[in-house]
Amino acid sequence: MPGIFYTHIASPAETKALEATEEATEKKKLRTFMDLKVYLRSMLPHLEPGIKSSYSKMQKFHEDEAAPWSKSLEQLLCYSTSRAAFHVFLKSEYSDENLDFWLACEHFKKVTCTESLQSQAERIYQEYIQADAPRQVNLDFHTRESVTQKVREATLTCFDEVQRSVFVLMERDSYPRFLKSDVYLNLVNRHQGCNGKEA
Repeated sequence: MPGIFYTHIASPAETKALEATEEATEKKKLRTFMDLKVYLRSMLPHLEPGIKSSYSKMQKFHEDEAAPWSKSLEQLLCYSTSRAAFHVFLKSEYSDENLDFWLACEHFKKVTCTESLQSQAERIYQEYIQADAPRQVNLDFHTRESVTQKVREATLTCFDEVQRSVFVLMERDSYPRFLKSDVYLNLVNRHQGCNGKEA
């Protein structure tokens, strides 16, 4: 004998209660999503400093920059747009500390206040060079020992050797991959598309 199915017709009060529960669930989901969105938005500057400015700088890609920075890493580092694009690429490869260290050294060379020279040298050393540095750059033992000695009595040139070492690493390793990357190719294609529309 086939089974008998009973249907229950909900009373208006039950229907209203069910709708209220569903509405509360939807509001809770939306609130959770909004909280997550706000949290992520607040964390973005801490996780990826300058990501918005990097993106806007990449959009202001100028024709006079296109040729030089595809020729050498040295040329690439001369332009803010190309540096920003290269930084985005290095971040995707988890090696952005190399560029950040190189830029910190460039900034360090411009220090004019002798009182702050030692403290800034120690800050760079602690962040990028010492054995347990949070953003340690890849150095051989002898280079690390050499710069450790130089930082004890900091001069404007105390990081020159290690900065050059990191530059060569980026030049031989990251830079050729960058020129083949989607970050680079999309940037060039977008630039060429903008030029085509303006013509």
